[in-house]
Amino acid sequence: MKKIETVEEFKAHQQEENVVYMFSATWCPDCVVLYPVLDDIEAECADFTFYSVDRDDFIDQCIELDIFGIPSFVTFNKGQETGRLVNKNRKTKEEVVTFIQSTKE
Repeated sequence: MKKIETVEEFKAHQQEENVVYMFSATWCPDCVVLYPVLDDIEAECADFTFYSVDRDDFIDQCIELDIFGIPSFVTFNKGQETGRLVNKNRKTKEEVVTFIQSTKE
């Protein structure tokens, strides 16, 4: 998973096809639970490009997208949001894969 480093990069990748942003933070225990299965999630959703967004580094973008709980996932396709799994609950690998696959255009 590629890590977003700048706001410009964050905005530019939204214009690509089938993009997944994973919003997380290093201090988040529910995020840490997903780290070991992220490669599996990416493999099962190979039609998507995945980007990691540190909530603390991109707080303004999180506010704009109404992301107040992490881990959260938002998908985009060519600049349009196609889905969101945004809440404060712990997520399972199966839940994330099902969500992502349901947003494919």
